[in-house]
Amino acid sequence: MPLQLDERGTAPQWTTLQVANLNLLNFAAPGHAFYANDKPYEAAEYAHKVTWVGEQLKRLNADIACFEEIWDESALFDAVSASGLHYAHVTVPGAEQGAHGTPRVGLATRLKLLSCKSLTTFPAGMGVEIPEIGLIEQYERPVLHATLQTRKGTEVHILVVHLKSKRPKFLIDAQGNALEDRNDPRVAARAALRSLIMRGAESAALRVKVYELLKGSPTPLILAGDLNDEPESVTSQIIAATSIVAFDRSARDVALWHARDVQTGQALSHDVGYSHIHQGNPEVLDQIWVSEEFVAGSRYAMGDVRRVDYFNDHLNEGHDRRRSDHGFVRALLRLRETDAALFARPE
Repeated sequence: MPLQLDERGTAPQWTTLQVANLNLLNFAAPGHAFYANDKPYEAAEYAHKVTWVGEQLKRLNADIACFEEIWDESALFDAVSASGLHYAHVTVPGAEQGAHGTPRVGLATRLKLLSCKSLTTFPAGMGVEIPEIGLIEQYERPVLHATLQTRKGTEVHILVVHLKSKRPKFLIDAQGNALEDRNDPRVAARAALRSLIMRGAESAALRVKVYELLKGSPTPLILAGDLNDEPESVTSQIIAATSIVAFDRSARDVALWHARDVQTGQALSHDVGYSHIHQGNPEVLDQIWVSEEFVAGSRYAMGDVRRVDYFNDHLNEGHDRRRSDHGFVRALLRLRETDAALFARPE
């Protein structure tokens, strides 16, 4: 649906933004022992991966590139250099000197970076008890919150996330030794439940953050990352709260929409729109969500989602850690550059 003329009766001035998400599968510097059961990259293997990631970056040519599973910020700098693209800012909070325990999320952008924060703890009161583990009050992998500014001065919030995986959360001691029988189906079920609750807790914490950023604000928001679940899943919908809009349209200003579902250009067939293959089944784990400002036809629309593309051919080329086990997703957004006061929401 085309956007209407602005209140002055003039045609809108557009800024286009290409936003991409890339899970890079344990992207670490050579020699960095990231997991105890994984060999560090040797120099030749690392060089191959840097070249491959650089080629993907060049292919995607995103204005805002969001990343997961980065252990060393230096590795992302090397890949950006290999791409031949110029980014004004490249950052991986927590991995400047190499991350430990879990990989981090990162951002590369051509836009002006106004602020960048790493969110480690849940908002107050959002802690959740995990069976046999206890209260958790922080993300397993910190969330990146950046505020960017376009050339015309419009601000945009970016959240880069990597939620807890579905991999069962078995109990281990401080040295990493198993504390329960992983072959016992009852134990395995309990461990899978822990992972689900952890991902749910992270989703609920993100919902609060999304609400705080959007309530009464004209600043649009883009959330990108590996949510480790489908867009229609309970955990994804906790974050987005899109389903609530069907019953309460006033909630639109704090909801998120899956970019694929609101694109105004020609829709990509869902049978090729996947980003991960698990036991032969295609899944959409890597996602881009947008606030109401990018939903065409909305009362407060400042732009739209023109199209969403998936780059996943390498998933059918065999497992190789020099590449990624995730496909990449890219959304082409349009932003109507005009006086932000025209889009101000009532208090």
